[in-house]
Amino acid sequence: MINMDEEYTNKKDAFRNRTKKYASSIIKLYCSLPKNRTEVNVLGGQVLRSGTSVAANYREASRARSNAEFISKIETCTQEADETDLWLELLEDDCGISSELMAWLKQETNELIAIFVTMAKNTKKRINK
Repeated sequence: MINMDEEYTNKKDAFRNRTKKYASSIIKLYCSLPKNRTEVNVLGGQVLRSGTSVAANYREASRARSNAEFISKIETCTQEADETDLWLELLEDDCGISSELMAWLKQETNELIAIFVTMAKNTKKRINK
């Protein structure tokens, strides 16, 4: 039988792996972008920065020393994921970049945003009881 601490650790580790996979996919997208267009280079650099930041900030959140620090880092994850969503939209809409990876990244970005928002709300509820 798994105790609550083990279950929490397993979920935390699984989500750390999920955000790492997301960052790796962002890197793969960046590496696949055509390098001969200035606007693609600029947007690609932006998506690389914000997309990999999601995983880095989640790692920091998972090691938070307080609920306030956790909420702050999770809200930063939300902001970075939302910014990544913008860069992905611009790459697709204005630069014609389209791929299966792009479609997966857009879906995963929106799922991560929803999860981060829920994490922050649930933590705020728990500490305000």
